[in-house]
Amino acid sequence: MSGAERLKQVACAAIDAAQEQLGDVSREIWCKPELAFKEKHAHKILTDFLDEHGFQTERSYKLETAFKATYGSRADGPNVSFISEYDALPEIGHACGHNLIAEVGVGAGLGLMAAMKVAGKPLGQVTVLGTPAEEGPGGKIHLIEAGAFTDVDVAMMAHPFPDNDFRPVALARLSLDVVYTGRASHAAGYPWEGVNDLDAAVTCYQGISCLRQQCKPDWRVHCIILEGGVKVNIIPERARLHVGVRAPSDEEMFMLKDKVMNIITSAATSTGCQVEHKLMSKPYSSMLSNEVMVGLFEKNVSRVQPPEVPTRPGSVFGSTDMGNVAHVVPSIHPNFHIGGRAVNHTRDFTGDAGSPMAQEYTLQIMKALAMTAIDILTDQERLQEIKQAFAKSMSVFN
Repeated sequence: MSGAERLKQVACAAIDAAQEQLGDVSREIWCKPELAFKEKHAHKILTDFLDEHGFQTERSYKLETAFKATYGSRADGPNVSFISEYDALPEIGHACGHNLIAEVGVGAGLGLMAAMKVAGKPLGQVTVLGTPAEEGPGGKIHLIEAGAFTDVDVAMMAHPFPDNDFRPVALARLSLDVVYTGRASHAAGYPWEGVNDLDAAVTCYQGISCLRQQCKPDWRVHCIILEGGVKVNIIPERARLHVGVRAPSDEEMFMLKDKVMNIITSAATSTGCQVEHKLMSKPYSSMLSNEVMVGLFEKNVSRVQPPEVPTRPGSVFGSTDMGNVAHVVPSIHPNFHIGGRAVNHTRDFTGDAGSPMAQEYTLQIMKALAMTAIDILTDQERLQEIKQAFAKSMSVFN
């Protein structure tokens, strides 16, 4: 038995031994969903778990509800970072399964730490990084800007999904807040004195709908009208929309944004309204999956998971601020099946993410991530291959 093989067995055994506690962590987070940057309960649950298991844990790391937990030293080898997310969605709770992402991150870290302890020599560093606010504000982008990834060599996380997909397509994304301003007037007595900003909002919405006919198959534009008047007999003087723009690359995203901006401004011109717009959050970059790391992960998944698990390669699942991380350090973001067929951002998926059936698959994936990290820590040439693949993907992207 090779040294790496023995370490993989130790990592998997450590995860098995802690599976009840790991499940409790997930359930605690699932039962008390918290929105972006308000994840105080999840922050405490996760950092308490990591403290109890021997990690050096820094709470409120650069952001109030972020954390960093480490074991080992980068002076002895690469720093492998496992990412935990734990924010929920408004009204429908953990409909994206971030309770399971949190569990995967700490579980993979626990398994890797156990393997490093018996390796007989220092291998490097394992970091479990708690990243809040994925659902919109982009917590990882704030952490990148604060320097949280400057000492990270590779980053890994895994996301619940209806199917396994280890190279998912995560689109670049930006969101706009658009406000039209008109002039109020009596809708029956003096309608000609008014300037109807609801007309501008509806014109904008319809223009975006028409634009979709000329959009490429993997471009996405979403739009909702949040405000459009307060009383039926008053010409609306304020209307507000949120517009989301997505595309496979940052370049295409900004190209599509220009098209959307033409519609936003022309709707104002055609109705006589004024318009203001601003970015709602920092743009998300497209996900660049490191091919060397994905290949290692696939091999390790095959050791712990039967092949009949539902699989849908190359699926578009939305956007993630892990894409921004993947433009800074070599990264992977595999999606994994959790037992049900519900799709993300539905109440049914919330149920699946909190159900006992999800635990079997979640444990398998955290084992595969821990074993992938062992492959990297025990083979210096492999890290060089990962870095070369990262440089190649960045050169193609740029």
